[in-house]
Amino acid sequence: MSLEEIQFGGMLTMALLTLTLAFLLPVRTAMGNIFSRARWLMAGATSLLFIQFLLQYTLHFRQMGITQGVFINLLFFVPCAWQLSLGVLYLQRNGKVLRHEWLGGIGAYVIMVMVLIIGGKMKGHSLLDDTPEMRAAEYVAACIYSIIQLYYSWLNAHGFRRLRRALDNYYDHDKGDMLRWMERSVLLLSLSALFVPPTLFATGPLLLAYSVFIFLSMYYCIFSFICYGVSSAPQQVMDAELGEEEEEKEEEEKDEEEKEIVKAEKAPNTDELERTAEIVSRWIAANRHLNSGITIQTAANEMHISRHQLTVWLKTTEQELFNPWLTHLRIEEAKRMLKDHHEWSNDHIAESCGFSSRSYFHNVFRKQTGLTPSQYAEQKSAESPSDAESTTTQ
Repeated sequence: MSLEEIQFGGMLTMALLTLTLAFLLPVRTAMGNIFSRARWLMAGATSLLFIQFLLQYTLHFRQMGITQGVFINLLFFVPCAWQLSLGVLYLQRNGKVLRHEWLGGIGAYVIMVMVLIIGGKMKGHSLLDDTPEMRAAEYVAACIYSIIQLYYSWLNAHGFRRLRRALDNYYDHDKGDMLRWMERSVLLLSLSALFVPPTLFATGPLLLAYSVFIFLSMYYCIFSFICYGVSSAPQQVMDAELGEEEEEKEEEEKDEEEKEIVKAEKAPNTDELERTAEIVSRWIAANRHLNSGITIQTAANEMHISRHQLTVWLKTTEQELFNPWLTHLRIEEAKRMLKDHHEWSNDHIAESCGFSSRSYFHNVFRKQTGLTPSQYAEQKSAESPSDAESTTTQ
């Protein structure tokens, strides 16, 4: 595959992605205007990438010289990567992106362009002349791009962790897969930024490999965004976040009330925690924790307490969050069943313990115990005769 073929393929692909983002996606989604604005940021990124591929393919800048190709790539690719990162951040923050986070990328791009112009115009040369000054300016510009891209990757990584925590504190099983594309997109964009300075003036197979990597990274990020937007995932994330925001608001209001009473101490009331612990124990004794598909709000309603009260109590446990805590209880129940009922199938135990599927039960059990359910059952079965002998001797 030649560089021209990659450029032509990239041009067509970006054109199709731009049309999909702009016209073919549903006008209304679960996220409303938030998704709409994020997709226009993505559409702007694909449009810039389309223009870059078009210029490279039609005007043959790379054939004119390495410096010319690098100049065009930096002018279009940097704002493209910035808009992709900002689009993901916009989704994560529900549109609440701070002004300095917007302006940071714009300011960095303006500085980068000024560096390129100054480097190109030094000693009266043209912007497309291959001079030592221009090459130095392009290296500086590449480093500026790497820094700003890593900054947005850090923001996105922080946002991903916040969303993942909200999901873990709301649903009864792992929902992290619906956000996996964000994590991978951030990683790919970070790697592309890190590889820019050392591969800036690369030629031959190295240039081809890096071009393919960039193209596939962009395609993955945008296509995953499209799939995410038309799925039920945004609604599920919003439900988890809404409960988290309500809980935080309630906690802030409670803290304000406590400040008026005890300014120096913000620890939860011990009596209230003990009362909540008793309520939770009764809920567990009734095996309500083995019902599949429950959320923290469902559990709080069944206990007749507020979600805030349950969340505060969960923070005193080893697991701290709803999903890890509930999973721990279910695994303990599964262990008891495997030990007492060797003849029961994994499907029956998974269903009885509230796991969404046999495969999910298998993965979680192995992660927490280091054994598969079958291996655990075999181990307990092998221990049973010696236990019986010990009892008989006594």
